[in-house]
Amino acid sequence: MMDEIAEIIEGPERRSLIVCEHASNRIPQGIALGLSPAIMDTHIAIDIGAADLSRALAARLACGAHLATISRLVVDLNRPPGEPSLVPEASDGIAIPGNIGLTPAERGKREALHRQFHAGLAVRLTANPPKLLVSVHSFTPCLSSAPAARPWPIAVLWNQDERAAKPGLEILRTLATPVGANEPYSGTELNYTMDRHGEATGIPYLGLELRQDGLADAAGVARWAERLEIAVRHVLQALL
Repeated sequence: MMDEIAEIIEGPERRSLIVCEHASNRIPQGIALGLSPAIMDTHIAIDIGAADLSRALAARLACGAHLATISRLVVDLNRPPGEPSLVPEASDGIAIPGNIGLTPAERGKREALHRQFHAGLAVRLTANPPKLLVSVHSFTPCLSSAPAARPWPIAVLWNQDERAAKPGLEILRTLATPVGANEPYSGTELNYTMDRHGEATGIPYLGLELRQDGLADAAGVARWAERLEIAVRHVLQALL
């Protein structure tokens, strides 16, 4: 099912729910960012491969998923309300013309989309609280603005709640190497969705960051979906 802000996947297995806030590069009607289609296909606009991986993992687990249907450049759903980067004026050295000099009314429209996504997710979690939230993100192997290579094919992010992160790191280290711990970003700094819907509600969460070159084709997505199915089932068992 699709609405203005989220692709909602239902599944009979209610123990897990997958969340992917940067799943799309779509720009809603009435918003112009001033960027070329080529730029909108890059990592600054979308977490490449994350949507396909989320769908594949949901299918393997027979669980639900909640995927954003707008670009992170329209509004970043993994940033707190009121933060300047909620509507970024630049990303990885690229200016976003349509986000510069927004009027209060224009910014308010973006903030409304943010509220809509999180309100919908909150309703879903209240109606059927899962045992585990699984947050799926992907990261570019190398930023243009900071060209050092990022060596981790996968990483686990968390803030204060380590209940799922610890067994997640444990099992992933048997499936891939190296596995990052709060890399290339720290969950103590960039964790809004899981802070709001996991940390604040008591639902354990497994925050995942995958390097995009591992998700570049269907075969890569399938490999990681298989590994992550093993990881999620291991974490669920550890949480019992």
